[in-house]
Amino acid sequence: MTYTFVTLFPNLIEGYFKDSILKRAIEKNLLEINYLNPRDHSKNKHFKVDDTAVGGGAGMVMNPQPLFDALDDLKSKDEDVHIVFVTPVAKPFVQNDAKRLAKKSHIAFVSGRYEGIDERVIEKYADEVFSIGDYILTGGELASLVLCDAISRNKEGVLGNSESLEVESFETPLLEAPSFSKPQNYEGLSVPSEYLKGNHSKIRSLKLALSEAKTKFFRPEQLLKHKVTQRLS
Repeated sequence: MTYTFVTLFPNLIEGYFKDSILKRAIEKNLLEINYLNPRDHSKNKHFKVDDTAVGGGAGMVMNPQPLFDALDDLKSKDEDVHIVFVTPVAKPFVQNDAKRLAKKSHIAFVSGRYEGIDERVIEKYADEVFSIGDYILTGGELASLVLCDAISRNKEGVLGNSESLEVESFETPLLEAPSFSKPQNYEGLSVPSEYLKGNHSKIRSLKLALSEAKTKFFRPEQLLKHKVTQRLS
């Protein structure tokens, strides 16, 4: 799978791929990371990529010309590239989106800056538009990395043990049960005793109960989805 990050600040992204799971995936040729800087396509003599907002308002807006030309260049090299914009004013990105997008061969993430991207760019080039939450970031690079990481985990071969995907939060409506490591007792704090007895049926029942309790506390709407699913099954 190929990812292209369309960004004014590729150095903000590059470091994320120098360690851990995604680094190994790149070394195994499972992932390829490219960068496309709209500034390189600017026709302004000072290579500007922003201008004042039409109709007034604070801040600057990324203007269409550099992005039009950059994305045209990208599509001329791969007409199947799936172009994704990240913005607070979009539908939430969820686990099912990550699993679905993992089947794509090439995804481009377009990161906005300043007060955002000229809407005409999004209207012309966006295959999908996502938000990662109801808050504002300085730029879209972090959000693009979030999507990239979530999608990559669902690509075959990226994780060392693909079975770990099956028990993660949001594979079902319930949040994942608490995890514990050795030692069994640390500074007077113990793991649940049932985990230590080797009865896998009881362990599964306990994990389900803990998942339901955690979901009820943090995400009660997810617990409601779980109960509906249980009634329909």
